[in-house]
Amino acid sequence: MRTHYPRTPHLPWSPGATSDDVRTTGPGMLAGFAGREVVVTEKLDGENTTLYTDGLHARSLDSGHHPSRAWVKGLQSRIGPGIPAGRRVCGENVYARHSLAYGELDSWFYGFSVWDGDHCLDWDRTVLFLRGLGVPGPRVLWRGVFDERALRRLRLDTTRQEGYVVRTTAGFERADFGRRVAKWVRGGHVQTDTHWMYAQVVVNGLGPAAALWDARSGADPDTAGLLRAVGAHPAVGAAGVEELVSEVADRIDGLSVRRSGEDRLAGVLAAALHGVPRAALASRLASGPLGMATARRVADLVGLYPALRRPFPYPDTERRAGLVRMAEAADLGVLHALAGAVSGPGGPGGSPGSPGSGEGGERGDGADACVEWSALHAEEAGLLGPAPLDPLRTGLREALAAAGIGGGDDGGSGSGSDGGGSRDADAADRCWAEARHAYGQGRLTGAEEAVAATWRWRDGGAFPRLVQLCGPSGSGKSTYARNLPGVEACISLDDLRGARGSRADQRDNADVLREGLDRLDAALASAARRGGTVVWDATSLTAQQRGLAGTVARRRDALVTHAVLLVEEAELLRRNSTRAHPVPEQVLTSQLRRFAPPYPGEAHRTWYIGATGAVEDTAGAIAAPMRATARTATRREG
Repeated sequence: MRTHYPRTPHLPWSPGATSDDVRTTGPGMLAGFAGREVVVTEKLDGENTTLYTDGLHARSLDSGHHPSRAWVKGLQSRIGPGIPAGRRVCGENVYARHSLAYGELDSWFYGFSVWDGDHCLDWDRTVLFLRGLGVPGPRVLWRGVFDERALRRLRLDTTRQEGYVVRTTAGFERADFGRRVAKWVRGGHVQTDTHWMYAQVVVNGLGPAAALWDARSGADPDTAGLLRAVGAHPAVGAAGVEELVSEVADRIDGLSVRRSGEDRLAGVLAAALHGVPRAALASRLASGPLGMATARRVADLVGLYPALRRPFPYPDTERRAGLVRMAEAADLGVLHALAGAVSGPGGPGGSPGSPGSGEGGERGDGADACVEWSALHAEEAGLLGPAPLDPLRTGLREALAAAGIGGGDDGGSGSGSDGGGSRDADAADRCWAEARHAYGQGRLTGAEEAVAATWRWRDGGAFPRLVQLCGPSGSGKSTYARNLPGVEACISLDDLRGARGSRADQRDNADVLREGLDRLDAALASAARRGGTVVWDATSLTAQQRGLAGTVARRRDALVTHAVLLVEEAELLRRNSTRAHPVPEQVLTSQLRRFAPPYPGEAHRTWYIGATGAVEDTAGAIAAPMRATARTATRREG
């Protein structure tokens, strides 16, 4: 069923309203916003367009052909399978120039609302759904509880911006549209389409991020554009990488279950950047347009795919546990697509053990057979689809919430947002970690068994917490530790060296480490009586280094959280030059070369911290951030 988009009323102070427009003037006309959280987004100068699973139309349901609509028709053909029947995506087609000229667009189509029948989804779910499809949303100018004075103070550059739209962040019914959405439009804006519909089409310009959104939406990847968008060195894209990227995209598109736009983008970027060391890749991408969540997933794909090209080193009975751990870090369908496309000498991608990768790998037919065998195991274990652990986590989370434990939803874990969290949230995360481990070992198969198997960890005061910092010198570990709430003890190896005479003196490292581990054991034993938190402040660059403190934590039955700090090399060098106790440059360079960040699943949970010192992504939390999927259950035909 086709539905036209409602007319959006003008705010009382909108200078662009005409006598024919709907206004929110009159007593109580803004009452629909009063006391509600709203989001204000930039209003784009284009053509209102609605996309469905099987077609599209402009504002008029019988809108015909126009050259400016050809591109958005192609977009609909790519993303349509990801739009469930009964849903529609409303947005702005900005392919053609109307009154304003755009030169740095992220896409020629921006989505601003998603409807399920007559219900408009809430704003946060709208953004996630659109991102999963591969459609950007308009720029957010303001968000908060409705404040007319604050909105009146908003200033736009009317030579480049048409106006703004206000809507409640909560969802609403179509009948309430006029009380939940309103707009401000610049004065003198052309109100009809006549002036551009019959004129020569002038195409608006795209910015560097357009290559990322094209890849998300299912277009053929522009390898050079992708590399420019993420700031990669041009040499990275040399010699056959375009062919590899194209093959990986085709393999992802050929998976039996449709992947989200973000999963597809992560896969093609991993193909383009598979020769870059994982730690450097994660920190570099996190500081760019991708953000931490996608950046670390790209890096984890790069780090993990060579393992699939080698013979599994343990009996096949243990392979399931390894695949479950991998599924925490990466989409196994995308990971196998990447591993299967990267070949040995003469192949499109070169060897996975190529210089600079930091990862070993097998070559040739034997490696391809290893990938195929691994994929068969993953499929048999039910792990090859998107988010295979979500049903187990959701069932356990709901059961624990009913018992008054955790209580989070898919909006994110309380323990992951600021590093603090409550005892209940920590207990829920601990239960999820233990259930995940048992699931990997085949000791449980569903949520009901997970509920029964995790009873001993439901008391958040029954075990201590260990936050283990991981990152090179200058990444902000000590600063982050100082801001963590509820810390009972912080064992800093630098402080222990300082007590012996010099923080920079590495000669007594073995004795310093032994003293630190003894103090850690005593602190965790003390914290266990109150469920307190202890911080291990050391670089913990490698799995071996992390394992030393991890052994002590296991002995004390602690909830272990890896706090991974990912900061670009240039920023680390800058910070080191201004520190009160800088490390020698060659020491920092050595640390960066050896840094192998932990994967999700190596600890009970993982926090990823960027250059700002804030947690920007989490793994292992029972209320992990909602995935930006278009709804991955859509199965391809044929």
